[in-house]
Amino acid sequence: MEKSITPNQIKQNNRSLIYHYIYKNKSVSQQDISYDLRLSRPTVTTNLASMEKEGLIAKSGLINTEFVGRKASAYSIVADYRVSIGVEIVKKEAKIVAVDLYGKSLGRTICDIIYEYKESYFKTVCDKILEFKSTLGITDEQLLGLGFAMQGLVSPDARSMLYGRILDCTGLSIEEFTRYLPYPCTFIHDAYCAAFSEIWVSPGLTDAFYISLSKHLGAAIISKGRILVGKHGHSSTIEHIQVEPRGGALCYCGRHGCLETLCSLHVLLKEGESLDSFFEKVRKNEPSFSERWKVFLTNLARAINLLHLIYDTDFILGGHLAPYLCEEDLSFLYEKIAELTPFTEAPDFLMLSKMPRHNISIGAALTYIHAFLNDEI
Repeated sequence: MEKSITPNQIKQNNRSLIYHYIYKNKSVSQQDISYDLRLSRPTVTTNLASMEKEGLIAKSGLINTEFVGRKASAYSIVADYRVSIGVEIVKKEAKIVAVDLYGKSLGRTICDIIYEYKESYFKTVCDKILEFKSTLGITDEQLLGLGFAMQGLVSPDARSMLYGRILDCTGLSIEEFTRYLPYPCTFIHDAYCAAFSEIWVSPGLTDAFYISLSKHLGAAIISKGRILVGKHGHSSTIEHIQVEPRGGALCYCGRHGCLETLCSLHVLLKEGESLDSFFEKVRKNEPSFSERWKVFLTNLARAINLLHLIYDTDFILGGHLAPYLCEEDLSFLYEKIAELTPFTEAPDFLMLSKMPRHNISIGAALTYIHAFLNDEI
């Protein structure tokens, strides 16, 4: 027997349709909503009045319509009706960002705090978050939650760290933060946060392999518009694929010759070097720097070819390195991949991140925004 749709479900569906129509189109008239969604004027009027009273939407001036007469009121969503905070935890810093319902940054700060598995550290970070929240004037009602971007594998329930050798945070519980923060909090793998940011800025993106080229190597598989986590939480941990098990450099995981030891920035850059200074010399074709860069790109091409043989999809190059990559670098990668692959490959599957900066902390915050828009509205 087929289940019938209840009147309440119809009302909720109409409300959701109207809200998302306004969200997508930014500024719309009542007539536009009624015509495009094929809803009656009374239905639209009732929903607009209800959502305006709740603070979800607001009148935003006047708008021209196809109808003769005075201009119609324009409606827009209230972007800061709900906000979310993302926190990226790294060895020497805590990067904090707040975003609104469009994912726009409302504020960002970096706190110089050295990570320690100690209560004093967790309390200090939480105090900084609360201070940041207060400075921006974010109320408790507005705040959806906090996503903590972590360098390590996260449990399926997002409440503990299964593996965290970089920070030595294996076994860390989210309760270390929630005891000082009376809001929903979750852990999220930092590479997954970066990939989620990529999906956010490219709504049409459905399938891709995201590679984070930062101080440490990371990756995420995007499938059907979602991040694949895997049965045990360690999908796409390409950094620990051993390509030089004998004689390769020692990885932080304790094994030799992992991709982490060939394709991460702490391998590319020498002590005291910055990406700015390194690429200034690379683009001037200074021999030692150009050679080091070619070796790095050759190793990256090896990694991409290996992964592309497994998953024939687009590859997004992101992370701190992404803003410095140019067409010349992509051409070099394609040439090296062509030498390695047994197939004839079209040079059409490498692309640069559309959100290379602050993508991890923003991605951590966006998970709560996404849930609100898809589950609560």
